Amino acid sequence: MKRNPDHDAFWALADDMIAEGRVEEGTMMGHHCLRASQGGGFVATVERSSGDLVAKLPRPRVAELIEAGVGRPFAPAGKIFREWVAIGAEHVARWEPLVRESIEFVTET
Repeated sequence: MKRNPDHDAFWALADDMIAEGRVEEGTMMGHHCLRASQGGGFVATVERSSGDLVAKLPRPRVAELIEAGVGRPFAPAGKIFREWVAIGAEHVARWEPLVRESIEFVTET
């Protein structure tokens, strides 16, 4: 599967983390994602249409990011995934720390 060049910001970050060995590239819902090297859980992806980062985090953290106006609910096909949050490109500086949070969350559960 070929990466979308419109998502270069995500893949630059992803490639650095893949090189660290804590995540690996996989697929989720038919498109590229990051999976934890330890246990294989889903960590993060990039939303196809918007190019937003989508990261798996604990429900209270997702709610906090949404309430702060940093994130929005991730709801493909109208179903809200409560442990997933979408973070727009206007907050790209937050992407790396949030992906690292996601790695910790996914490998702990």
